[in-house]
Amino acid sequence: MIDEITFRRESDNALEALKQALIKAEEEGGFEAEEKNGVLNVLFEDDSAKFVFTPNTPVRQVWISAQSTSFKLEWNEPQQAFTLPKTGEGLINLTERLLREHLNDASISLS
Repeated sequence: MIDEITFRRESDNALEALKQALIKAEEEGGFEAEEKNGVLNVLFEDDSAKFVFTPNTPVRQVWISAQSTSFKLEWNEPQQAFTLPKTGEGLINLTERLLREHLNDASISLS
C-alpha cells in the first residue's frame, strides 16, 4: 500500500486530470462536472443520476459511485495510475465507459 502523502498527491492529480477531461467533454455530453470539498460530481442534464468520485485515504482507493454500483480503484504501481482491479481500467477509461453506458452514447470521449 502506498503511503498517505503519495496517495493524496496521486489521487489529487488523477481527479484533477479527470475533471479537466470531463469539462472538455461536457458541452456535447449532456452532463456537468463540479468539484466541491475534494469530491468530484458528474450531474446529468436530465437529472437521471449522479456519479460521485471520492478519494478514500484510509484504504488508499479512489471510489466511484455510479449506476447503483461502487467502483473501488486501487493504486497500480507498474502503471502509476489508479485502476479497477477486476478489469484493469484506469480512472478516465472507466469513467468514459460508465458515461457511454449511462447516456447510451458511444461518441463520448474523455481522451
